[in-house]
Amino acid sequence: MNALIIVDLQNDFLPGGALAVPHGDDLIPIANRLQTRFDTVIATKDWHPKNHCSFASQHAGKQVGDVIEIDGRPQVLWPDHCVADTPGSEFPASLETEKISKVFHKGTDPERDSYSGFFDNGGRYATGLGRYLHTHGIDTVHVMGLATDYCVRATAIDAARLGFKTFLIADACRGVEMNAGDCRRAIDEMRNAGVEVEGM
Repeated sequence: MNALIIVDLQNDFLPGGALAVPHGDDLIPIANRLQTRFDTVIATKDWHPKNHCSFASQHAGKQVGDVIEIDGRPQVLWPDHCVADTPGSEFPASLETEKISKVFHKGTDPERDSYSGFFDNGGRYATGLGRYLHTHGIDTVHVMGLATDYCVRATAIDAARLGFKTFLIADACRGVEMNAGDCRRAIDEMRNAGVEVEGM
């Protein structure tokens, strides 16, 4: 069986949001169309506490875009975004959600960031997504969403690492592109990890 994983298609990542991904709203009609093609549809959400470690506001003297080290790992600092139970953390109203069978929250621990829908960035704490897919007999996943160079990348790589046949729907993703070429590098990393890259 196959599943569509919609990564972080949330208000704060759309135009006008706290951490808007350019043209992120292009994905809403695409997600609505794609859902009809899959046995199972899963979604992930950033779901941060107000004092999350990824927020530049939590680090004196630091600015958005700075990179610090947390628990031995580099951490990009972001604007406050997707704070749990705020409008920015919700799906856009125009996203059809009836087919979404399960939503997995990530980044819920104030001391750890979680780009991947499967694990925190250190790979130590699971969200339950992998177990859910295995339990429901899903062996193939197609990944779309926001953002190509961060959460989509991490989710697809972890899916492949866990043994799922993994496809990136490249036309159904948009990236932050903090540095020129970030999205292309992320796609190359996914390919090198065994992810197959497809268009629409």
